[in-house]
Amino acid sequence: MPTTRAGIERAFSYFIAGIRLGTVAQMVPSVHLGVTTSPNGTGYLICWLAAAGAAVTVSVLTLVRRRPLGTVGAVIDFALACGQLLLGPLVLAPGDRLGSWVTYQSANALSVIYTASGVRQRSVWVGGLLGVIGCYVVYLGRELAGDQTFNALGNILTFVVYALIARMFFGFTRRIAADADASRARAAELARREEERRAQLTMHNGVALMRLLTEPGSDDTRRRLIDQAEVELRRMRAYLRGRAGPDREAGTGATVGLGSMITTVCDRYADLNVDALLDLGAGLELPADQAEALERALDSLLLNVRRHARADSVVVHLDRGTEENWRLTVRDDGVGFDPEQVATGVGLREVVLGELRRRGLEVMINSAVGEGTTVTITSGAAPVAVHRDRDPAGETA
Repeated sequence: MPTTRAGIERAFSYFIAGIRLGTVAQMVPSVHLGVTTSPNGTGYLICWLAAAGAAVTVSVLTLVRRRPLGTVGAVIDFALACGQLLLGPLVLAPGDRLGSWVTYQSANALSVIYTASGVRQRSVWVGGLLGVIGCYVVYLGRELAGDQTFNALGNILTFVVYALIARMFFGFTRRIAADADASRARAAELARREEERRAQLTMHNGVALMRLLTEPGSDDTRRRLIDQAEVELRRMRAYLRGRAGPDREAGTGATVGLGSMITTVCDRYADLNVDALLDLGAGLELPADQAEALERALDSLLLNVRRHARADSVVVHLDRGTEENWRLTVRDDGVGFDPEQVATGVGLREVVLGELRRRGLEVMINSAVGEGTTVTITSGAAPVAVHRDRDPAGETA
């Protein structure tokens, strides 16, 4: 059974059927003795069959419904238990109302209290419990004040305590199931958002290239765009086949040369007059997942320069610090933008800022109108200048 609200209700139906049918099974061995010792054997048998029939009916209904009885069913169940108690003095010999399964009425009432505690309406549960206790007092009659007083009071307390325990059991288990369902829904929503984010990361640069391919340009420019489109096409195919990208195919622990990867990306944008200064970072190696994210981010940054910056030159500078720390700076002399007025689009927000942060890299973006844009990516902690949640109409890719 699933641990959902529906699954829990189904488990309750098995619990209820087990309690009720188990009570009937315990009643069976004493039925002959009860008929024999009763002052009204026929009446005793009819009452016994009514109690057993009610238990079987409730069991079948809950198993078919796959949940406990509703309000009407619980009311009828409580009423039948009360009727058994009120008729008990008519079919039992004097002094036989406590202490054996011949006097099945109290055990039958307790099984009803157990199983009817699953009704959702609290007023029905409280009213039914009080009704059963009141009828039980009538059932005991004079024995309540005789030698069996403490046994009778113990039975009444048993009704109350077991009713509270059963009610808590039903209520708390339902809460657990509801929380489990809510957690599953939340997990599904987070998975959907993550898949949406992955799709944005995979498709963004490809869409930007397709847009550039639709614009007029020289044959040399279009050839370069087509070469870049082939790279993005491979990424899209990997995504559609369910692979995260080259880093997973390379296996855990694989590394990529940082300088060679940056050179490969810059070569795709020779038309931008990119000046790649990478000597200081020679020999640096990155984990494959970081390298893939950095390659995609650098692609997105240079696409932004091509589409928006109208820059005369771009400088890509790699600097190596102590140990394996490094800093990559991408600077263009284009038109720039005002971060206070223009929100970052998918390219900067997700492909650059978001994805690099997830890979343990830090990013800082500085830009001003007419002064170009500088993006700094570092391997260590660094301040981050990010402006989000602005009007999408003003987004910069």
